[in-house]
Amino acid sequence: MISIVFFGTPAIALKSLEYLYNSDKFNVLAVVTQPDKPAGRGHKLTMSPIKQFAIEKGLPVFQPKSIRKEPEIISELKKLSPDFFVTFAFGQILSQEVLDIPKFETINLHASLLPKYRGANPIQRAIINGDKKTGICTMITELGLDCGDVCLKEVIDIPDNMTCVDLFEEISSKSPQLIEKTLTGLANNTLIPQKQCSDGVCMANKLTKEETLIDWSKTAQDIHNLVRGIYKFPSAYFMHNGKIIKVLETRVLPEQGKCGDFVRLSKEGLVVGCGKDCILLVKVKPEGKGEMPARDWANGQHILQK
Repeated sequence: MISIVFFGTPAIALKSLEYLYNSDKFNVLAVVTQPDKPAGRGHKLTMSPIKQFAIEKGLPVFQPKSIRKEPEIISELKKLSPDFFVTFAFGQILSQEVLDIPKFETINLHASLLPKYRGANPIQRAIINGDKKTGICTMITELGLDCGDVCLKEVIDIPDNMTCVDLFEEISSKSPQLIEKTLTGLANNTLIPQKQCSDGVCMANKLTKEETLIDWSKTAQDIHNLVRGIYKFPSAYFMHNGKIIKVLETRVLPEQGKCGDFVRLSKEGLVVGCGKDCILLVKVKPEGKGEMPARDWANGQHILQK
């Protein structure tokens, strides 16, 4: 049985932890996750999904603020003598001292086809950039950012209306089997990791607030990609009468309209002119209100009504 310590924090990593825990091939010795954080209107300290699962199963949980600077936790991890560390959206950079603890390697699951989209936001960036395909990789963790040797890859299609939430779920579902194949292949010496090629390296940097504001001078397709690429995380938006209007669902229309103007209302929503083509706003979330059809919002604002 292969012994592992699982490093992860958000819900996207939960299915992988569950799979490894329930498998008769692996022994999950402990979990490492981020400290509890305030959440919701009451800012109540909330456990990560990974911690919740570990507590339910009676697994030891470590929550370093910065694992590189916490020798007590490092010492405890060394005592566990794991075969592998498995990291999936953990959220902290590991030191060489930590990477050297496992008998074999530290394996990271990264949500792109490396070397493309190294960094923090590979899922969102792939959709925002209009990619038709992305994927997942298992890789040997090194000190550099997502630059280690790649163990296995799996390609995932991105349909035109897929949102980042849809892609998160797809990646979450496909990751456990890829991690299993990687760990067993490395332990049995039947898998040889491959160095990343230097061609096609690009970064998936964290999104800025400025990027989430819709620029109507861009093409309707670019705006559509932005909307689905950051769907609810944190959502694309525009300003109207001093209020933030988040845009949750759109469609591209092959027609012309003045850039940034409300062109017309249809049964499906509100049509807005863009740099190229028009975009149909189907669903929005006005500031201080819940989600609603864009047509209802436009009617409430008396848009295009004389």
